[in-house]
Amino acid sequence: MNRKLTIIIALQAFLIVVLFWILVFYGKDEYEAFVQGEVEEEIETPNRASTEDGIAIVTLPQAAQEQSGIATIALGQSQHMTALSTYGTVVNVDSLIELRSRYMTAQAEANIARASLANTQQEFNRMQVLNQDNRNVSDRALANAQALLKADQAKVNAADSIARNIRDSIRQQWGDTLAGLATRQPESAEFSRIMQYRDVLIQVTFPFDTPQPQAGSSIQIAPIGIATASGEQPMQAEFVSASPQTDNAIQGKTYFYRASAENLRVGMRVSIKLKNDNTATQGVIVPNSAVVWYGGQAWVYRKDKEDRFIRLPVNTDSDTEAGWFVSSGLKAGDEIVTTGAQLLLSEEFKFQITNENDD
Repeated sequence: MNRKLTIIIALQAFLIVVLFWILVFYGKDEYEAFVQGEVEEEIETPNRASTEDGIAIVTLPQAAQEQSGIATIALGQSQHMTALSTYGTVVNVDSLIELRSRYMTAQAEANIARASLANTQQEFNRMQVLNQDNRNVSDRALANAQALLKADQAKVNAADSIARNIRDSIRQQWGDTLAGLATRQPESAEFSRIMQYRDVLIQVTFPFDTPQPQAGSSIQIAPIGIATASGEQPMQAEFVSASPQTDNAIQGKTYFYRASAENLRVGMRVSIKLKNDNTATQGVIVPNSAVVWYGGQAWVYRKDKEDRFIRLPVNTDSDTEAGWFVSSGLKAGDEIVTTGAQLLLSEEFKFQITNENDD
């Protein structure tokens, strides 16, 4: 009995040893991977982003800057002629064309009535002479001729009144200048281009304190959201007249301008640049290459120290051929990043990305 128990115990011990070595053999790879993963997780990526008083700062050693190809330039003093920025709308001229057509019809009817009046006037004069000459025509015939004369005169007055009312309606909706162009016969080359959709009318809204534009003056216009994206140059629009209508979206003085219809469509909103040659603003020009976009806002990185970069907002209201004119926030002598700004932005937000293994 003791011998059998000893054999059983020996077999169990042997099985335990065999199972242990099998477990070690097959679990060795998983164990090494687990140990290595713990070591790797203990290696922390240096956090180069921080904030001071709500200002984002990226710290990047000089060696890292050279490896990343980060380059900066010092801003120079510049001045910029102030420009008024506003908006306008390409207006539909269908009602103007319709009113012109009605006016021309009324004028034609008035001319026909005047021609008929001239004939009846001559007939009345002839019959009046004959009636006075020994009653060669009867008083009744003379009275009939006079009645026809008065009827034709009434037709002329009615047609003239209709034409005058239509002209007043054009003046109420489109102003004196366009009313004159629409009722002119033959039509002018300027109005003909509008009728043929070779030119369009743009209603522009200026602030109430803006002086009225002078005849022959012009402004720069660009379709909103198109010119900046495609790199197209602004178009010229020539002053036409004051507008009696107002813009429901913007309050102010409204004026009509005329521009080529090549890139403009009815109802399109356009941005307006109106230069003011009397005043100039001091500031700096920020190159386009220095600007990065985040959250719908333009930003630049200013070099604060050898290894510190501060992210600052940039006002993009005043664009120039060389970049953006900025009159506040940056000054002459400030160093800004022109190459590698996007990399600094990535570094700044890298620490916000959490480890996917952290639950």
